[in-house]
Amino acid sequence: MPVTLAQARLNAPDKLHAAVIDEFRKNSFLLDRITFDDAATPVGGGSTLAYSYNRIKTQPTAQTRAINTEYEPQEATEEQFNVVLKVLGGAFSMDRVIANMGGIKGQLQLQLEQKIKAATALFGDLVINGDSAVDTNAFDGLDKALAGSVTDTSASSIDLSTAAALDSNYKAFVDMLDEFVSQLDGTPSALMCNTKLYNKIKAVARRMGMYQETKNDFGRQISMYGDTPIVDLGAKAGTNDPVIATDSTAKTTSLYAVRFGLDGFHAVSPTGSNVIQAYMPDFNTPGAVKKGEVELVTTVALKATKAAAVLRDIKVASA
Repeated sequence: MPVTLAQARLNAPDKLHAAVIDEFRKNSFLLDRITFDDAATPVGGGSTLAYSYNRIKTQPTAQTRAINTEYEPQEATEEQFNVVLKVLGGAFSMDRVIANMGGIKGQLQLQLEQKIKAATALFGDLVINGDSAVDTNAFDGLDKALAGSVTDTSASSIDLSTAAALDSNYKAFVDMLDEFVSQLDGTPSALMCNTKLYNKIKAVARRMGMYQETKNDFGRQISMYGDTPIVDLGAKAGTNDPVIATDSTAKTTSLYAVRFGLDGFHAVSPTGSNVIQAYMPDFNTPGAVKKGEVELVTTVALKATKAAAVLRDIKVASA
């Protein structure tokens, strides 16, 4: 049955796992909002978790007809995709003496929170930049899935690099943005970008009187462009490099729009799993140093080409 992490939390086996799921949700808008189809099973009884689906490539049409005439046949076209779930997460080790020292924030809690933060950053990175041809342990992300598609467009004429450029171009950008999101087959669930573009879109929205904020289940503020959340995907795990890069020469970046749903863009998890697993150190057994781990087994699926789009070449910095 399809689940979100909020629903998976209700079936967590204990308070620890529930708390870990909450930490994943707090650290990632994507993981908090995306739906998981828990339908992946080992292929042929083996060890590979596979998920097959059809992606709609062209839309169905309809027409009028005269009496005693036939409709001209037309079919929506699909392309079959086979994806394999990948394992991501991390581990930490700790001496039992350090674990028992406590303090304002115990080291065990600190290391667990930081490992979850890194895992969520990696998930966001893979959602955009994942390429199994480069890293066989990664799943394919939106940059690869959308390349050359009908929803892969350019905004090379738009300059948002300075306050003056924003004043001159914000109306043209709004027109382009509206046209961009209208390519989707429904209302976008999120606009995803890097910090530079995030701030530019907020500035544009303020100039248009369209900027507003709301709060998620954890009381964190979410910036909105109209009714659509604007999501800063932040930096890659263990670095300060943004998930969505800004070209160092052209000073341009990209904006991604997605519609979450089992008929749109969603994640996949193993059948019957709790989506996220946590393995805590057991300091009650012999051995001074113990290891803890957090793990997520997943991939993503784009069921319809028009459930996601990318707008490239937006200038966000001056030369």
